[in-house]
Amino acid sequence: MPIVAHNDLPTFARLREEGQQILDPNLALHQDIRELHIGLLNMMPDAALAATERQFFRLIGESNQIAQFYVHPFTLKELERRPEARAHIERYYEPFEQIRAEGLDALIITGANVTGPDLSLEPFWEPLIEVVDWAYDNVCSTLCSCLATHAVMQFRYGKRRQRQPAKRWGVFPHHVLARAHPLVADVNTRFDVPHSRFNDISHAQFVGAGLHVLVESEEAGVHLAVSPDGFRQVFFQGHPEYDTISLLKEYKREVGRFVAGARPDYPPFPDNYFGLQARAILDEHRDRVIRALDQSRTPPELPERLITASLHNTWHDTAEGVIGNWMGLIYQVTHHDRRQTFMAGIDPNDPLGLGWR
Repeated sequence: MPIVAHNDLPTFARLREEGQQILDPNLALHQDIRELHIGLLNMMPDAALAATERQFFRLIGESNQIAQFYVHPFTLKELERRPEARAHIERYYEPFEQIRAEGLDALIITGANVTGPDLSLEPFWEPLIEVVDWAYDNVCSTLCSCLATHAVMQFRYGKRRQRQPAKRWGVFPHHVLARAHPLVADVNTRFDVPHSRFNDISHAQFVGAGLHVLVESEEAGVHLAVSPDGFRQVFFQGHPEYDTISLLKEYKREVGRFVAGARPDYPPFPDNYFGLQARAILDEHRDRVIRALDQSRTPPELPERLITASLHNTWHDTAEGVIGNWMGLIYQVTHHDRRQTFMAGIDPNDPLGLGWR
């Protein structure tokens, strides 16, 4: 939560210049301190549905130890689901109609699996547009993750993602470009973020659409950007929500696809993720898998237990900091009635007062 500038101490002004959130006492007096209601539009496939819930719930819950959060998961009925996932959704998720009627303070939209290069041909395209357009008019800020970023960039900003020569897969170093922006003003200026994607929205595309790039990587490209107003829409291309073992699980799935004949090559290692010992173990496992297939035998299981203890998480603390900043900013400008967007006196075109109209 921000410090209130209750007098003319010069330190307040200096911290404000550095991007620290310093609250005007008049604004503080008019804030209605209450819980925040966060929507989670979970578009992930069945196998990742519950894991994605846990990842984002964990980030939200750990981002602030004072505020109280109510997280409302929902999905799109147009997404194909197996019976078990449908039962989970029917029991625990809320329909979008209820979300829309009761309102939200903030919204997170996850990625999704797609079947083709043109997102506009996906079954979720039109209903996703409906949710995003509603949120822009009725929700303080929307955070888009990975494929959701690509979809919104296409239908709202006219920028189509570009296919990369190879999958961008691993953990990559990033640096903060806009150090004074309150989303990143107090986090490490260099930090890691996992990526896992075949497509990319470039720095030039974000800037050409009038957006502001806050964080990027020389290897992995843009990770964090915001809409022209500086806050209404927040875009992730990476996966800061990932667990320590998420890329290991993904690597295991790719090995399984190779064994099943669904991919022609044995998968390469995610970049900057496995250590030397883990690589040696997995190289040996690869040889055993290929030898078993050549001899028409059942390949051995991936030795996850031998790998897990050697994995390092170099991104979660910074991810927690960014999400905490996002939540704190929402708390400062959202209306006490979650069916309304901003508190009185907040300019929707420049809600943080950044002058980034």
